[in-house]
Amino acid sequence: MAYDVHKLLQMQQAELDDLFRGSPAGDLPNGEAKGTAIISPGTVFSESIARMISLFAWQGKVFDASRGVLKNRITPFGLEAILARVYKADSWLDQKECIVLDYSDTSLVAHWIRDEIRCVAPGVYLGKVYWDKARLIDFCLEF
Repeated sequence: MAYDVHKLLQMQQAELDDLFRGSPAGDLPNGEAKGTAIISPGTVFSESIARMISLFAWQGKVFDASRGVLKNRITPFGLEAILARVYKADSWLDQKECIVLDYSDTSLVAHWIRDEIRCVAPGVYLGKVYWDKARLIDFCLEF
C-alpha cells in the first residue's frame, strides 16, 4: 500500500502505531521535508488541524545527514530554528530501531522533546513525538 500524508491523516491511532511498528527505520534523511502534524487521527478534524498548524506554527524539518542534525521550519515565515541531533536508536514504542530526533542537548525550548521516525514509503516518514516519556502526537515528513 502506498502511504502519503492524506492516507496517514485518515488512519486511526492504532493503525498508525501498527504501521510504525511494522516499518523500517530507513536511512537518515537529508534535505528539506514538508511536515504535517497528525492530531485527532482518523477524524474529520485531522486535516483542518494539520492545515492550521502548518500555516501558523510548524512547516517541517531540514536535515543535514552528514552532520547528524536538523532544524525545524517554524512560524508563518518558515524560520529555521530548534536544533536537534539525529541518530539511530531503539524506539520507546517497541524497542526496535528508529531514527531519533533528540532535542535534549541542543534546545532550551524543546529539551524535553524526543521525536522518533520510520520510513513508511519512499520519501515518507511517520513520526511520534514524546514529551519526556509521554506520547503526544504523530507527524508525517515528506521529502
